[in-house]
Amino acid sequence: MRIRTSRFACLIIGASLLLTIPASAVKGAPDTAGKRQDAHPWRDKSLSSARRANLLIEKMTLDEKIVMVHGVSPIPIKGYVGYVPANLRLGIPALTLADGRAGVGNDAKDITLLPAPIAVASSWDLGLIHQYGKVLGQEQWAKGTNVELGPSIDVVRIPEWGRTFESYGEDPYFNGQMAVAEIKGIQSQGPIADANMYLTMNQENNRFKEDSIVDERTLREIYLPPFEAAILDGHVGTVMCAYVKTNGIYSCENPQLEIDFLRRDLKFDGWVMSDWGATHSTVASIKGGLDQQMPDDEFYGKTLKAAVLDGHVSVSELDEHVRNILVPMFRHGLFDKSQPGNWLANVRSPEHDSFSRMVAEQGTILLKNDASLLPLSDKLSIAVFGAAGSKQPKVEGGGSSGVNAPYVVSPLDGIRKRSGAGTQVTYALGSDLDAASKAARNAEVAIVFVQTDETEGDDRLDLKLPGNQDQLVTTVAGVNKKTIVVLDTGGPVLMPWIDKVAGVLEAWYPGQEDGNAIAAVLYGDYNPSAKSPLTFPRTASAIPTANKEQWPGVDGLSTYSEKLNVGYRWYDATNGQPLFPFGFGLSYTTFQLSHLSVAPTNLNSASGSTLGKVLLKLQVTNTGKRDGAEVIQAYVGHPAVNGEPPHQLGAFEKVQLKAGETKPVTLELRQRAFSIYDMASHRWITPAGTYEILVGTSSRDLPLHTSITIAQNRTSK
Repeated sequence: MRIRTSRFACLIIGASLLLTIPASAVKGAPDTAGKRQDAHPWRDKSLSSARRANLLIEKMTLDEKIVMVHGVSPIPIKGYVGYVPANLRLGIPALTLADGRAGVGNDAKDITLLPAPIAVASSWDLGLIHQYGKVLGQEQWAKGTNVELGPSIDVVRIPEWGRTFESYGEDPYFNGQMAVAEIKGIQSQGPIADANMYLTMNQENNRFKEDSIVDERTLREIYLPPFEAAILDGHVGTVMCAYVKTNGIYSCENPQLEIDFLRRDLKFDGWVMSDWGATHSTVASIKGGLDQQMPDDEFYGKTLKAAVLDGHVSVSELDEHVRNILVPMFRHGLFDKSQPGNWLANVRSPEHDSFSRMVAEQGTILLKNDASLLPLSDKLSIAVFGAAGSKQPKVEGGGSSGVNAPYVVSPLDGIRKRSGAGTQVTYALGSDLDAASKAARNAEVAIVFVQTDETEGDDRLDLKLPGNQDQLVTTVAGVNKKTIVVLDTGGPVLMPWIDKVAGVLEAWYPGQEDGNAIAAVLYGDYNPSAKSPLTFPRTASAIPTANKEQWPGVDGLSTYSEKLNVGYRWYDATNGQPLFPFGFGLSYTTFQLSHLSVAPTNLNSASGSTLGKVLLKLQVTNTGKRDGAEVIQAYVGHPAVNGEPPHQLGAFEKVQLKAGETKPVTLELRQRAFSIYDMASHRWITPAGTYEILVGTSSRDLPLHTSITIAQNRTSK
């Protein structure tokens, strides 16, 4: 088995090298008027990125082109996980690639550890995740990184997936919206973002050989849309192809995925890089659409040069791959701006520390709150339990997402600081259940912190909490009716004790400000408003991928027999009863939705081939006594003949409201919300019929209903 040491933890040695080549630093004569511009016409910023790339390619030798399409190993510069050296003769800047989905990775120091992406996604706040991307981009750029290896935007197919915490959730539209906001944030600060992992990277078990067997309609409607949004709306510069096979062909040499989908249909003009060690061939991958091998030159170095010289790969084919790399480099200004940052820079700031806390607060979901136990009153005696409440809480996921936290505030310390000197706060690890029972009995409120240890490279064996954590919760709740459970997990878990506890909070992997953030939520300094981007199942068997043929697969084949019914779609299609549905989350206040209207209600042939805007208008009122925020969610139900799941998310908006306040809300449904991928014509169409529109606050709480009628079939983009 190929081991991905290059991105997990590599020992990289060497001295600092030039990262970017500003205009004045190109080898040759001094940068005086006329001479340099004539020698290097691609430096003319008035030209299009494509024109500049073509001019540069005309001057490149075969060896210089080969250098562009692979990384070098070992890397001669400290810190980065991928590296393409600078070309001093032509003024091509180096590419410096670093991991970092929740902070700068690759053993970087003096950085900010943010909450996991699943946490910021739970805010359902596009402005917040845009700022999340800006913080990541700013710190990466200051570290000398010009290619940020994130975000991970795959749809979560199986709840046991070891990288759920890196993604945004189980809905393709939702993931696409989140991806666009984060990518724009990252790229606004300098680095080129990298959308990964493309495509069907939905499990970690046997990921180097696993073959995803999935029909094209499912690919088009479920797994491709986040990447489509990242390209068309986010203008992402690069896409990383995954380890797995799709329908018998490795992702990094799969012409359907890389040429048909990306180049032909989405007009992607950035580059496709391989995941580390995901390249398996030279000629097949070049012709299959892979532009750049990472992290070394095993297939794209001397072997590729020989393939060009003997005619198996044409010069024009190689030029196309080089062009795909150069165009986004020009577009994002890597040729035109200097990058003074370096790997040893301290990129932290008090503002980023505060932002990490804010994301943790806004990403914490209130799942249960019996008798309004939360928020806690001051002066209540508290007993804290569990490893997550100690000095070593679980604040981040493992693998290439790993980040060196500058500090970590434990929940125990956060609660003690917030509760004040007059409040008794005791702590017990919980390994001794008798001692835990005694401590819980002697406190007015018990808070049990439980956790999972999730990482790239391994799926969870099951959905149970590991160790004795379920028994700990049951024991504590058995003697203290005011027991609150805080989940520090990367994905959904089973809760066999759910009826015995008074409160449940999902805090995910909350980053360096863990304790301060959870204390603010527990005591009501922050009113929770997060919504789950995942479905929490009741049992291990009542999930969309319960059969071993689906996951982990049989004989190397993982069969996507659930097809379009991923996540909440499956529960709706089978009348299943999840523990907590997609889009669910409570607040310390209450809300009411009313006065739903839609325009237009009838779309006929006079409207043309596309629908234009379908606008939903409604009112939302904060009917409680606290200021708070609600997420308004609109779902579309297709006519049964379309073969779609019962209803699917089509729009959402988060609304802040003062106590007693009413606000108007307008949601826009795009044509894609009413479209299907038609396998007969191999295009998106909007079938005629009546479409139900449902609006509410989760996929299972949709009190407002209306409909629109589409008079005739239409093509769709």
